[in-house]
Amino acid sequence: MVFDKVFDKWDINEVTIVDVGVERHTSLQSVSALHSGGRHAKQQFEQAKVCVVERLINKLMMTERNTGKKLKAYKIVKAAFDLIYEKTQQNPLQVLVDAVQNAGPREDTIRLRFGGILVPKPVDVTSQRKVDQALLFIAHGAQKCAFKSKRSMERCLADEILNAAKNAKCYSINKKEEKERMAKAAR
Repeated sequence: MVFDKVFDKWDINEVTIVDVGVERHTSLQSVSALHSGGRHAKQQFEQAKVCVVERLINKLMMTERNTGKKLKAYKIVKAAFDLIYEKTQQNPLQVLVDAVQNAGPREDTIRLRFGGILVPKPVDVTSQRKVDQALLFIAHGAQKCAFKSKRSMERCLADEILNAAKNAKCYSINKKEEKERMAKAAR
């Protein structure tokens, strides 16, 4: 059963994805509760079929404060989407997709061993890893902003998504640029 709205508010048919590589790995097919129960874990590329909002919720659960608390992460993302809509009057799904496109690194480094030394070598990032890294950077940026702060997690997540969508200065864009700078230095 496929629904056309996320959180029963935001229409997924209005969202356009510009980056062709990101489009294949950014699913907007939604389920009513945004809870796939790990059905994507059976094969390697099944993760691309999971809704990008659920993947963001799963990334928010990766720290020790929110481990296993999917309902809490669900409410955080839902409230952040409402804040995004209040600020921009745009579909928050479109803003999230733009943020994922902007925050994903294009280059990364790997370490190769030559003899007894490790040498960094730049490589292009696959589109699936680009989406995963972008969602992880957005989630970490929101958590760092809200930790020991008066600002709520919802407000920090909304600000992180908005700034990443605008390609403005924020944690996720800084991490992307840092990875690309390290790859450029390794050439």
